[in-house]
Amino acid sequence: MSVAITGGIGSGKSYVCRLLKQRGIEIYDCDAAAKRLMRESDDLKKRLQALVGEDVYTDGELNKVVMAKYLLSSEEHARAVDNVVHPAVADDFIRSGMTWMECAILFESGFQRLVDQVVCVVAPLEVRIRRVMERDGISREKVLEWMTRQWPQEEVLRQSDFWILNDGKDNLNSQIDNLINFIKE
Repeated sequence: MSVAITGGIGSGKSYVCRLLKQRGIEIYDCDAAAKRLMRESDDLKKRLQALVGEDVYTDGELNKVVMAKYLLSSEEHARAVDNVVHPAVADDFIRSGMTWMECAILFESGFQRLVDQVVCVVAPLEVRIRRVMERDGISREKVLEWMTRQWPQEEVLRQSDFWILNDGKDNLNSQIDNLINFIKE
């Protein structure tokens, strides 16, 4: 049984994944894998250079300024980068042998096809906004802008098989116990 943990920015999916790891569950982190592959995969580097330009890497290191400029210049550019990076991450997940993944953009990337069950971590909007503002030191407006780039929480929840409420009040450990029981069934 393969499982994806997803949820919008500020929902606390990474925190839930840390709690799962404490229970001995290995979780593949799609964001970390994408960054690692962009640093280490010669094939991915070549494909990104062909797409973005040679200057996207400087002395073998990803030039984040060049990449950000390219990504933010148009939706087409962002999709083009996704079409190069997402398949590399999907292949890496499959090769990893892991059965759990954390993926913020599960449906946007099409990665739901890689798993049997989808778990959505949810939190009230104001809680999510506050968490991201505190974590990243950014304005409310910037958080809201980032949120508009992701699927709405309600849509992700609608397409998920299980959900965990991470509002800072409900008991996460009992919800994780329920999740593990759900997956075992």
